[in-house]
Amino acid sequence: MLRSAKHVYMIGIGGSGMSGIARMLLANGCAVGGSDSTLSPTVRYLQKLGAAVHIGHSAENLPPQAEVVVRSEAVKMDNPEVVTAASRGLRVMSYAQALGDLMQSYRGVAVSGTHGKTTTTAMTTWILSRAGLEPNFVVGGKVPLLGGSSGVGEGNIFVAEACEYRRSFLNLVPEVAIINNIEEDHLDYYKDLAEIIDTFGEFASRIPKKGLLIVNGDDANAVKAARKAVCRRATFGFSNKNDWHAANIENAPASTSFETCRNGKSIGRFRLQLSGEHNVMNALAAAAVADYFGVAKEDIVQALSSFTGVGRRFEELGERDGVTVVTDYAHHPTAVRVTLKAARTRFPGRRIWCVFQPHQCSRTRYLLKDFARSFGDADLIIIPDIFSVRDSAEERKRISSADLVREIKAHGGNARYIASLDEVVNHLVKNVQPGDVVMTMGAGNIDELAESLLAAPWPVHAVKP
Repeated sequence: MLRSAKHVYMIGIGGSGMSGIARMLLANGCAVGGSDSTLSPTVRYLQKLGAAVHIGHSAENLPPQAEVVVRSEAVKMDNPEVVTAASRGLRVMSYAQALGDLMQSYRGVAVSGTHGKTTTTAMTTWILSRAGLEPNFVVGGKVPLLGGSSGVGEGNIFVAEACEYRRSFLNLVPEVAIINNIEEDHLDYYKDLAEIIDTFGEFASRIPKKGLLIVNGDDANAVKAARKAVCRRATFGFSNKNDWHAANIENAPASTSFETCRNGKSIGRFRLQLSGEHNVMNALAAAAVADYFGVAKEDIVQALSSFTGVGRRFEELGERDGVTVVTDYAHHPTAVRVTLKAARTRFPGRRIWCVFQPHQCSRTRYLLKDFARSFGDADLIIIPDIFSVRDSAEERKRISSADLVREIKAHGGNARYIASLDEVVNHLVKNVQPGDVVMTMGAGNIDELAESLLAAPWPVHAVKP
């Protein structure tokens, strides 16, 4: 339905995924209108492309010519524009439904997993772009190399992240899919890990027989889910039992290199401008997709060597008087652990501050013990208040950042609870020293702290001699 519509109205049009769909519709000649709560740079850009975007939500915003309405996952069904659309008998689609509808017109590539979706999606898109395949794409983060979080190409490939929350990715029927890994997460929705694995299995079963499932062969949960696939499977990982595996990994402060083997034979040495073995795994998965679409190994090697990363994924924002400030999106215990491990490689011998903003009370409570064990590579840890989204009032009473700090201390970590981001900035500028690294982590608004820290007035003792 979305593919044939002449006028589409999008509620929450400024989000990374929603704006990506809007750009694709505009490029294909569809009239696009919409609304958003703020006049962001993304909204301004869509307006320049011809989208009629309202700031704020009102029943009067919905134009009479609208045929289909797409709502962001963050927009509730009682939104006045949603209510008005329903009263007119219009089809109201969620973002995930719209993404699935669009993907049917392309050779779809869906990147799933608990961790690594955004970087793997960006890597895959970059390789295909450098190879001249001109893919369409929607990435859950800003990718400077690609010009943003979404793009419209002349090719017939569409690369997109596939989110498992509320089973959203079951709206997709991709030709190629990746399962990076599967762990406990979104336990405010899923009953347990078994249900999560089963849902990933259902996602795998949706790939047509002619397609390909690329799965982390070192991850037992991912392998279990992949058994439900009817298509061909290719595995990747560090074990030589995998179809794609990495060997002889060399970690340097500013890069990671590794020998890549396919079906037991070396195809050369890959070099990334990224730290961390988790990015080696991301690169293997992306390389497997590119190989499926016929990209030569030399082109894969060259593209990966020039890939510079994604915003808020180990992004070095700047240096101030000898103090390096890094921001990262990590909000799951495993992501925190591997990111801090990568920081140890990237910044050898330097003191690392980790400012971790927990994301969701429910996630913090369910994974409390795992979080407490994930900060081993940080010298000093600061935990501000939880960034609470989707949590009920009752859930918010059951856990606090102070509880997490107590657990971290019980596991030997040097942790401190400081409630507000402004208070954290004040504490840092009084205590950081030249040579320190400050890493901000979380999926909330913690990146604002990183920017504030770089702009804050610094005391004399923190000034580099």
